[in-house]
Amino acid sequence: MKLFMDMLNKNENEHPPPTKLLDLAGQLCQEFQSFFPSLEKVVEAVMGCKNKSYFLTNIHVVRACVSVHIHNGQHDAACRLLEYCKAEEKEELVQLWHEIHYRRVMEKHQTDFLTPLQKFRSRKRNPPPISLCPEGLKNRNYSEEVRQHLHRFAVEVTANPDKKQREGLAWNMNLQPTQVYNWFANYRRRQKS
Repeated sequence: MKLFMDMLNKNENEHPPPTKLLDLAGQLCQEFQSFFPSLEKVVEAVMGCKNKSYFLTNIHVVRACVSVHIHNGQHDAACRLLEYCKAEEKEELVQLWHEIHYRRVMEKHQTDFLTPLQKFRSRKRNPPPISLCPEGLKNRNYSEEVRQHLHRFAVEVTANPDKKQREGLAWNMNLQPTQVYNWFANYRRRQKS
């Protein structure tokens, strides 16, 4: 830890900081993951330096900064950090984004865990920014062609197909039988309301 602080002070005006210093920061963040007081000191030093953007290319440093912000109730700061960091591990950054919002919901409802539905709603209400998903969010909806085929079957044949019919539809449209089953269950639910 002392070596890191000395190197950080010595190289404060270096652009970019030496690779050895950046690697050491990531290594310390990994090692101190379960020892919060030391982790907080590393994060404080990193966030206080002029070159912090260079450190925020390391996923271990980003994860540590986000966890310290969450622990201190600084959810907005954690979100901003994720939006502007340059780490390459986009999927992990998206997970951290969701984790921040899960924590907000847990604090709001004063609970220690969320149901899958609460997590789903949190993700829907707080989609990750475009900087974390440059290719856009994954669309889990079916193509227009598949939806039209399933809808036509529901209207013309039955809205409650048996197992054999579901398997045939799944095979024809390159889906899993459970996907077809769920589509029809959702269709029937929508028809009732």
